[in-house]
Amino acid sequence: MFDEISINSIQENTFSLIGKEWMLITAGNIKSFNTMTAAWGGFGYLWNLPVTFIYIRPNRYTYKFVENNTHYTLSFFEKKHKNILTYCGSHSGKKVDKIKETGLVPLETKMGNLYFEQARLVIECKKIYFEDINPKNFVDRLLDRNYPNKDYHRMYIGKVVKCYLKTS
Repeated sequence: MFDEISINSIQENTFSLIGKEWMLITAGNIKSFNTMTAAWGGFGYLWNLPVTFIYIRPNRYTYKFVENNTHYTLSFFEKKHKNILTYCGSHSGKKVDKIKETGLVPLETKMGNLYFEQARLVIECKKIYFEDINPKNFVDRLLDRNYPNKDYHRMYIGKVVKCYLKTS
């Protein structure tokens, strides 16, 4: 069971939450969706709004779902579910049924966005901005090392609309 909480009540270190524990980015509806593991992104305050920002390469299957939907969710898990995140980060939803293979149980928010029963924290976001990473703007050329195939990420900024915390 999940309870709605204020974004301000999240006490965790977001650097660890995203960079070390990882998250699932999910977009679509119950009939057609995809999810992917991400370790890049963040939380912040921009344009007088609480926001998240995520990065997705255009060659990822989840990219088209985020592109074609107005919302996305970020699901965070307990350490015991790291195997799910590892699987979802190393397999494409275009080639395998990640839900079947991992045992993830999709749930819908009141707005019809998807998250997972196994999650412990869920952030529901409405896309408000996107921009493609432009290598011409790299001040530090070492950043090019992240793009040997020149497949630069698209950044999405999403307004936080709801947060859910697992209570049981």
